[in-house]
Amino acid sequence: MDNADIAAKMTEALTKAGGTDKSVKFDFGDDGQVFASGTEATTEDKDADCTISVSKDDFIALAEGNLDPMMAFMSGKLKVAGDMSVAMGLQSIFSNM
Repeated sequence: MDNADIAAKMTEALTKAGGTDKSVKFDFGDDGQVFASGTEATTEDKDADCTISVSKDDFIALAEGNLDPMMAFMSGKLKVAGDMSVAMGLQSIFSNM
């Protein structure tokens, strides 16, 4: 799955969830990023209220429900910078992916 596919699925999930009032960037390191704000996700590299650093493989596992977000955070597979409340509110978006 490439970043454009992830952004498209995330846009669908954001729309179903009613969007987000803050922005979030998923930073996949050398594999790029996905930025989400409102009801749209893109592959642009923009500043966000919250940046979540995670490998692309672990992100896909999170989106598919195969990796628990809290366990990923506690084990260091997922790192959050910025507004932690944004990260905590992503459950509804992931449940729609």
